[in-house]
Amino acid sequence: MKTLGIILIVAGIVMVIIRGFSVPTEKKVVDLGPLQVNQKENKWIGWPTYAGGIVTVVGVVLVLSGKRRS
Repeated sequence: MKTLGIILIVAGIVMVIIRGFSVPTEKKVVDLGPLQVNQKENKWIGWPTYAGGIVTVVGVVLVLSGKRRS
């Protein structure tokens, strides 16, 4: 549980610092047999800042509960 807690702490801090990322996607606009028209878009995948805080707090709780049991 202690290792999982440390991983969650690191992941939570990264989530607070980096609030999301962009993924390039390609969308087919027109398909007329051999002629195709595609459009490239950047799709944003993000999460709220408080989600990173919650993950960090859960990680801290797991690390502290692991120390109490030992």
